Amino acid sequence: MGIINLALRCPKSFHGLTTDPQPDWGWDDIISELNVLEQKLSDSSGGRPLSTRMEFPAILNPVDGHRSHKAFVMRVSDDEMEDTESSDEDSHNQSSMTGRRFACGELDLSDTDGSEDELDLETTGNRLMDKTGLEEGILIELEREHQLRVKEEIRNRLYALEADMKNENERSVAVRGRVEKYIEEKRETDRRLDKQYQRKIAEALESHLSAVQRDHQQISLIEERRIRSDAEEAKRKETALLEEKARQERAKAEAEAKLKAAKVAEEMQKAALDAERRAKEAAEKVANEKSKTVAAEEVQRDANIKSLSGVRGGDGHSKELGSDAPDKVRSAGINIKAAETALRLEEERLGKYKEVAEMNNRLRLGSNKNIQSYERQIARRVKQISGTQENFREKASDLVKIVNDPLCPQSISIAMFAKQVVSLCEVSIGATAFACARIIVIVTSQVPVAMDIVLAEFHKACIYTVPKHIRYSESAFKTKEAYYKAIGYQEKEGKIESTTSYLQRVEAYMTLYAALVQTEINGFRNLHGLKEGWAWLARFLNTLPVEPSTAVALLAFLRVAGFMLFRRYKSQFRKILNIVSREFLASLKNLRDPQANQVIEQIECYIESNQYLQEPQGWQLQTSLQSKAY
Repeated sequence: MGIINLALRCPKSFHGLTTDPQPDWGWDDIISELNVLEQKLSDSSGGRPLSTRMEFPAILNPVDGHRSHKAFVMRVSDDEMEDTESSDEDSHNQSSMTGRRFACGELDLSDTDGSEDELDLETTGNRLMDKTGLEEGILIELEREHQLRVKEEIRNRLYALEADMKNENERSVAVRGRVEKYIEEKRETDRRLDKQYQRKIAEALESHLSAVQRDHQQISLIEERRIRSDAEEAKRKETALLEEKARQERAKAEAEAKLKAAKVAEEMQKAALDAERRAKEAAEKVANEKSKTVAAEEVQRDANIKSLSGVRGGDGHSKELGSDAPDKVRSAGINIKAAETALRLEEERLGKYKEVAEMNNRLRLGSNKNIQSYERQIARRVKQISGTQENFREKASDLVKIVNDPLCPQSISIAMFAKQVVSLCEVSIGATAFACARIIVIVTSQVPVAMDIVLAEFHKACIYTVPKHIRYSESAFKTKEAYYKAIGYQEKEGKIESTTSYLQRVEAYMTLYAALVQTEINGFRNLHGLKEGWAWLARFLNTLPVEPSTAVALLAFLRVAGFMLFRRYKSQFRKILNIVSREFLASLKNLRDPQANQVIEQIECYIESNQYLQEPQGWQLQTSLQSKAY
């Protein structure tokens, strides 16, 4: 509820005195005070009506009982209080209570233009106040004190309200400051987030541009490589054309040389015929003279035949070697255990190997081609062979292309291929033997002469692939080292390798040889297939002695080729195994050689557990490498 300002109907200042209009009173307080005052006046007048105009009588002095002409105390207005600067609240309240006193008994507070009723009320009031006496003065004084208390209470309430409003304003200012601070922090956070977001966008854009630039560089590199490869291909084709033209010219020159040689040979043949004819004529002339010496010549021939048959019958070594044994071995008197057919085949294969080697030497001396690069390509692809179908197809295709490459003499590529394939056994062959055997079959089916070169490499590296065995004798070998070298031991850093290392290599060679024997590929012919494997097994058991080295070779062959031999020959293969178990193992046990104990147990386990019924490890090529799957 708002504050109502009341103004007295009198001048605000009279003779230097200021009236108090009481601006801080509330409407309800004024009404209640007026009602109380009217009730008191009615009681004091004895029920007589009051005049509308009332005069304030002089207040009696309580000391001497005389009427005092001093007016009642009036409080200074709030406007004047606001102008005064006071240091404390007590002095302010005291100053407000001690105002100027003035007499209102004879002061007309009404306006000059007031009605007659107001004048009558003032006259009646004055008369009443004159009659009241001491009681009315006390009553008025009490009323005045009550009014002062009410005013003071109202004033205190106003001060409290002002303090509350001031505190509320301060709190609102503090809250507003905190809100502004929060807003500023929020803005700062937003600016920081915006900077981070812009930085991320810049980084992403930079990485994208870098990737695009890298892609462009890769594309340009690929394009450069393609252009370079095209140029190299064109250059290679041009070189190939030039070499082909040179080869044709060489072939033409060779044909002309052969034609000339044929003519020369024909002339020489004619000359030989003429010489033979002349010799016949001369022979007819001396026929009579020779008839006398015919009997002596026949006697001499019979004596020579008898002496030759005596030497063969008395020398056991010649019987073991057979009529087709090499002259060098026969002249050296080395004791060799082998079948005659096996030795003859070995001699033929070594002869072809020797011819190819001599031809390659002549080609290397008379050719300017980079033959070593082809040899390195063959060696690298052979070493990369693994037991997977993808690798097998890739390496087989590459090797066939290199062998049939017209830029490289085929004899050189064949010899290098055979040497590299067989040399794999010096490291470790394992399950890759079947993949190597498949590649050998594919290459040799297209170049048949390569099979003889590969088998010759086998025979040079391991005598048991023939099969044959050389016995030691002091008359044939000067030292044990010479004998070890003859049967296949290798010399490293001036020392002969150990027997264990030698037997491991024998096992590796026989594993690869057996894998070659049992390999069958649709669309390709194996020139040394199961038929040759069966013949090898028969020659081995018929001619070779029982020793730890021969036992190792037999076990390696059976483990790899036994599965396919049993599928082809069935009961015949079982009979062979019975012979091995009954005769070969019995003889091996009688040797009582500690080195043979392990191989005896392995052969017995192979036969008794029927391992030949199971596919050997690596027989089926893997679809992919396990490392690629991981």
